[in-house]
Amino acid sequence: MVMAKKGGTEETVGMTYPKSKFSEWFSEVIAKTELGDLRYNVKGFIVNRPWSVLAMEAMYDLYERELQRKGHKPVWFPAVIPEENFMKEAEHVEGFVPEVFWVTHAGDKKLENRLALRPTSETAMYTMYEKWVRSWRDLPLKLYQRCQVWRYESKATRPFIRGREFHWIEAHDVFSTLKEAEDQVKEDMGITESVMHQEFGVPFMFMRRPEWDKFPGAVYTYAADSLMPDRKIIQQPSTHLLGQNFSKPFNIRFAGKDGREKYAWQTCYGPCIWRIMASVIALHGDDKGLMFPFSIAPVQAVIVPINPKNDRKLIRFCEDLKEELFDSGMRVELDSSGETPGFKFNHWEMRGVPIRLEIGPRELKEGSATLVRRDTGDKKKAKIKTLLEVILKEGQLLTDNLRKQADSFFRGSVRDARDWATLKKEIPKGGFVRIPFCSMMVEGVPCAQKIKDELHGDVRGERADRKEKPKPSDKCAVCGKKANHIAYAGRQY
Repeated sequence: MVMAKKGGTEETVGMTYPKSKFSEWFSEVIAKTELGDLRYNVKGFIVNRPWSVLAMEAMYDLYERELQRKGHKPVWFPAVIPEENFMKEAEHVEGFVPEVFWVTHAGDKKLENRLALRPTSETAMYTMYEKWVRSWRDLPLKLYQRCQVWRYESKATRPFIRGREFHWIEAHDVFSTLKEAEDQVKEDMGITESVMHQEFGVPFMFMRRPEWDKFPGAVYTYAADSLMPDRKIIQQPSTHLLGQNFSKPFNIRFAGKDGREKYAWQTCYGPCIWRIMASVIALHGDDKGLMFPFSIAPVQAVIVPINPKNDRKLIRFCEDLKEELFDSGMRVELDSSGETPGFKFNHWEMRGVPIRLEIGPRELKEGSATLVRRDTGDKKKAKIKTLLEVILKEGQLLTDNLRKQADSFFRGSVRDARDWATLKKEIPKGGFVRIPFCSMMVEGVPCAQKIKDELHGDVRGERADRKEKPKPSDKCAVCGKKANHIAYAGRQY
């Protein structure tokens, strides 16, 4: 909590809850920094305000650039899906229909056939893939779209963590061979590392989900699990090998080089920008408020004039600097409001702006700026002619530091439990608990259900590389039978 002068009177600005009280802090930081407004009068839906949209637009841009680098092309599909499309893949129907918002009327006329607001786009896009894929020359087909999806989420909703409308990217790929599809799943995991971890600073572990928790209709699912400050697990991007489970019911076939007609192999990948935003807010913020990595900050640098004599020459200097930085491609603001410097500093720190540029009479005379980093508070002088270079360098150092701090928190999140008594003690502590486990197939469901019912935890799966193996003498931490896997469990959002 900070006292600062606003309009000549002293008042409280900034955060009132420390981050150690994470639930309260998270709600407060969303409200005070104007990321979103919960007062829209439909449960589970929020208004995303400019400060979050600017950040998420930057996140979209980085993710889409990487997808395009890997050969994906953008598309825009309709938001409505005919009911008949859902019925083509039984497991998919069972998994998603309970969450669907149905459109049943147009005006006062009841529709002959219901339309679904898309909960995901397999059944929309694959009806067109059947028309587009004819020959091996049409493959691979790698398309993605950025869009909203709607799901009637029955659990408690929370901004950016869980909602009934969220914003994401979904990539849907088609190949001529199983190996190409499997390689795409690996590529998706690599994209998650290069963008979500390296650019956004969000650490994770990719888990191969157990059979009962895979994407409906997939052969297998790999999902990136991260942690929030309260040590609850939050799922981030997942990638799915669909095999031929959709190509057969949707009749996606191609003529091979040998002239024979074959069913295609498919994958899909879903980085949820809206939910990744939750991790960015939660992992990097501190008691003062938000802290954005430089590349996705809504404003990357803010210019604060220190101008006690209201020198017009100093203001023009700051205005020219803003234009110069803006023209270079930087997201920059000039705070020429009448508030005190202390009030301005606290305001922009709470909003997580990575770089503050202080310019007073001395800087004006020197042709320089004093640069202050949001993460460390370190100050340094830089000449205007080299300022852009210095900002970019310090911005990257800030991002690297945020990622390093998040990684350090994440590395300390795994503990072991060899038996039920230990598991009971470890699950409530949060984070990941590594256990010997009997089966990732349906045989393991009773053990997973016991963890859920008695400990309020979930079996997340086993590490994606599947290199961790139980010892011959290991017994399942739940049922005591022979352990065939090393699994991870924990409490999730």
